[in-house]
Amino acid sequence: MASPTQALSPGHPPIGALLREWRTLRRMSQLDLALEAGLSARHLSYVETGKARASRELVCRLADVFGMPLRERNALLLAAGYAPQYPENALATPALERMRQAIELIIAHQEPYPAFVIDRQWNVLMANDAAVRVNRLLMDGRESRHANLLHQVFDPLDFRPVIVNWPEVAEKFIRHAHEQLAAAPTDAALQTLLADVLAYPGVPAHWRSRDLERAPVPVLTLVFRSRRGELRFFETITTFSMPRDVTLDELRIECAFPADDHTAAVCAELAASA
Repeated sequence: MASPTQALSPGHPPIGALLREWRTLRRMSQLDLALEAGLSARHLSYVETGKARASRELVCRLADVFGMPLRERNALLLAAGYAPQYPENALATPALERMRQAIELIIAHQEPYPAFVIDRQWNVLMANDAAVRVNRLLMDGRESRHANLLHQVFDPLDFRPVIVNWPEVAEKFIRHAHEQLAAAPTDAALQTLLADVLAYPGVPAHWRSRDLERAPVPVLTLVFRSRRGELRFFETITTFSMPRDVTLDELRIECAFPADDHTAAVCAELAASA
């Protein structure tokens, strides 16, 4: 006879399997998780083995302890036999109209410097005109081979050759991807993306581990070579505060700022001649 959770969540992994996977990845014992969530280790054991059904409130508490992103919280609720708590709307839908307007305002006000919007899989969803102009300058008018930022940085036939300090920049991106995967360790799409970019030539083998050797610098300057000389940028990342939608939870807005007067002047000249 199927356990209550299994009966209520066809097509989804049982909650016990997910809990054990997350405990392993978070390096938590059953006792650790039970204490953090405020329940007995015995009851948690029963939930993991399917002998007891977790309440919706308990599932949410366990997700809080793990620090799960919204997508993974929904998956845990489904595994427990409950409806997802957080909607996932496309950015173009009316439900996110105000938030989309805010994003458009931010990237428009970033002119004449580049800004773009990235999803959880590093796909570029939106970009301002400055990003298009600077990219065209860096690529000598050629289009990028990819709509994915990680592939753009790692592919030797894309932006990689124009990044002067590629080892430092690539390591920064890999660190960020590893941190994302640590926060959402069951994200198969992100696992595949990370494996794909690590397979490009010239990528150090030790980058396959999250524990990279070199400590990250406080702020990394991205240096690009171009026919107008080297361009230097540093970046800021903007996210939504306390999002209640999966799409918004996974979006980030990356804004590039000139790190020297020459870069600022080139960006201004590109905007003036557009």
